[in-house]
Amino acid sequence: MKIKSLEPFILHLPLTSVSISDSTHSITHWGVVGVAITTTDGLTGYGFTGTHAHLASDRLITACIRDCYAPLLIGEDANDHQRLWTKLARYPSLQWVGRAGITHLALAAVDVAIWDLKAKKAGLPLWAYLGGARTDRLEAYNTDIGWLSFSLDDLLSGSARAVEEDGFTRIKLKVGHDDPNVDVRRLAAVRKRLGPDVRIAIDGNGKWDLPTCLRFCERARDLDIYWFEEPMWYDDVESHGLLARSSTIPVALGEQLYTVDAFRSFINAGAVAYVQPDVTRLGGITEYIQVADLALANRLPVVPHAGEMSQVHVHLSYWHPASTILEYIPWIKDHFEEPADVVGGVYKRPEKPGAGTTVLADSFARFGKSLG
Repeated sequence: MKIKSLEPFILHLPLTSVSISDSTHSITHWGVVGVAITTTDGLTGYGFTGTHAHLASDRLITACIRDCYAPLLIGEDANDHQRLWTKLARYPSLQWVGRAGITHLALAAVDVAIWDLKAKKAGLPLWAYLGGARTDRLEAYNTDIGWLSFSLDDLLSGSARAVEEDGFTRIKLKVGHDDPNVDVRRLAAVRKRLGPDVRIAIDGNGKWDLPTCLRFCERARDLDIYWFEEPMWYDDVESHGLLARSSTIPVALGEQLYTVDAFRSFINAGAVAYVQPDVTRLGGITEYIQVADLALANRLPVVPHAGEMSQVHVHLSYWHPASTILEYIPWIKDHFEEPADVVGGVYKRPEKPGAGTTVLADSFARFGKSLG
């Protein structure tokens, strides 16, 4: 499986709503920015990272793939994923300017494409190629009904529909108003509408400081919050540790962490209860597995962040023993040969060979952007 070519791509795909906002971001499209790697035996593997569809920065990612990583990969054997990952991640000139951000997002796309190739070559879905599923049932939690930009009426109707019509038993709601009492009232209304049995997680997207989080958690303590995701600035290990020791609401985080070393810092500090790695933020599947194994060694559950909207994570979650549930945001699923589908609140287990990353030709034609 010698690597013959790398072809970067950019897609800007519309959301299920006209636009959405959380406490720190507002977007109208999701960026699927990645690479198609073709081998001399005719296979093509696809990998991508997820972005806010900002074309200028998306082009930085594809330029890194085309100009920095492609020359290091042409002619290499795609079976050698670990050696190739190390070659890219530790290449001296790129390590000097990278180790996170653009270079790591580009590395994620390349690494996922290589794993997609390996599973396709074996004729197996990725979860089977990795060693088989550990479960027959992977529960989903619905995030797409809980955006901060939704009115209370829309929040209530969307949450009720997800539970009563679509079969979800888990949802996630965004928090992060300037006045946290607004969030407490919204949460209380949803809890009253759905009853005690639905598991409700919340996500602050790094908005608040420690005093605000402490006051909020005290006021929300009777609402049975499953976890509080990204309550504070993403790299603040100490404050997350203080919050974890001060509140009965478990802390979840990881979507903004780029390396296994960053996860180790939070885990060692007792600052995280639910570990949320993302193959699109880490250096792909290779580094994701390192993080998932680290969480398992510390007896912590792994609940991936769906930056790739679960196309890859559904495979990893069915396979890895630390995985319990998986986020569901259906923005981009219908642009792939095998969508990451949920039926009755449970993810369908993928069956096609590969990592679930093969983009439909029509989606390239309709939503592809120039690389500049």
